[in-house]
Amino acid sequence: MNKTPLLRNPYQKKLLLSAGLSWLFDAMDVGMMSFLAAALAVEWHLGAQQVGTLTAINSIGMAVGAAVAGSLADRFGRRTVLVWTLLIFSAASGLSALATGFVFLCFLRFFAGFGLGGELPVASTLVSESFQTGERGRAVVLLESFWAGGWIAAALISYFVIPNYGWRTAFVISAIPALYALYLRRAIQDSPRFTAQETVQMPFLRRLASVWSANYLRSTIMLWVLWFTVVFSYYGMFLWLPTVMVMKGFGLVKSFQYVLIMTLAQLPGYFTAAYLIERLGRKFVLVLYLLLTAASAIWFGTAATQTSLIAAGICLSFFNLGAWGAMYAYTPEHYPTAIRSTGVGLAAAFGRIGGVIGPYVVGMLVAQKTPLTTIFLIFFVAIVIGALAVLFLGPETQGTDVDLTT
Repeated sequence: MNKTPLLRNPYQKKLLLSAGLSWLFDAMDVGMMSFLAAALAVEWHLGAQQVGTLTAINSIGMAVGAAVAGSLADRFGRRTVLVWTLLIFSAASGLSALATGFVFLCFLRFFAGFGLGGELPVASTLVSESFQTGERGRAVVLLESFWAGGWIAAALISYFVIPNYGWRTAFVISAIPALYALYLRRAIQDSPRFTAQETVQMPFLRRLASVWSANYLRSTIMLWVLWFTVVFSYYGMFLWLPTVMVMKGFGLVKSFQYVLIMTLAQLPGYFTAAYLIERLGRKFVLVLYLLLTAASAIWFGTAATQTSLIAAGICLSFFNLGAWGAMYAYTPEHYPTAIRSTGVGLAAAFGRIGGVIGPYVVGMLVAQKTPLTTIFLIFFVAIVIGALAVLFLGPETQGTDVDLTT
């Protein structure tokens, strides 16, 4: 067996960096939407429910994109689908700068979400399949760490660009990934596992049936519950974070500044998860980080002082994004190569339904003057349910190879 340490293999290093940058651009787009929603609410006089609808439309696109792209990646290859989804999302995001009204912007955000939601499960599958059993968990978490870089970029762009140059300029910047996609097409290859199985690809309906077959039923149920609860809570909390800060009494620019500070905590969250996941196992790390995320959500919702609020937000970012990294590493390891991208895509797609409901529910509750303590209690319960699903239904996949057991 090849004992080459992680990231010492030149191609693996290039793959992780290349896929990671596409992940960063995705995060930048999602992150900017949370800041742009706050700015658009002021300029277009949008109500809380309209802001919730805008973010929900983006998540609907992500749900459809994850299911479609996941299936297509098992048919046409991970690299091809990765490039096309990146092109779709960056083009739609850039065109959002031309939006003249709320309905047109929602239309464009659906397609941006479609490309973004399709890219994420395909990229994680490609990276997972390109590393050895003892390295793949850490590699996927490191891939996820680029998400923090994208949020930091989004916070910086929002802090320096939106107040001075307007929200349309921020959308123009989000079109840059289209140029990167052209480079990506030549820079990376399909995973060796997928290439080796190209001659035995299954039709979509057979792959769908396999995901829900007796061999994978328990894992599929667990993953769908996990993804739903994590995505529901993440998008419900983080897309509303700048707006929540405004509700707490801070000005728009000051809110952007505080959210940037909280966002920086995502990076050590990822890196600690990457360190622990190959030592303590996927299941332990995932459950631990989820429970600490739930505790941080309660703390954030009840924080009464500026210092407490920022500290709670830092912990929320740290543990929530560490859990995301562990989840992305954990999910592909439940399915064999022939149905892996389909299984990951469907779990992510079901999770994105939570991403639709979360922001919309927050918008509805905010419009009804519901206390923030109650809102964050809902997220606490959701995250605990996800942790319990993993604890009682999830197998430990560290050091296993499902292709050898099916």
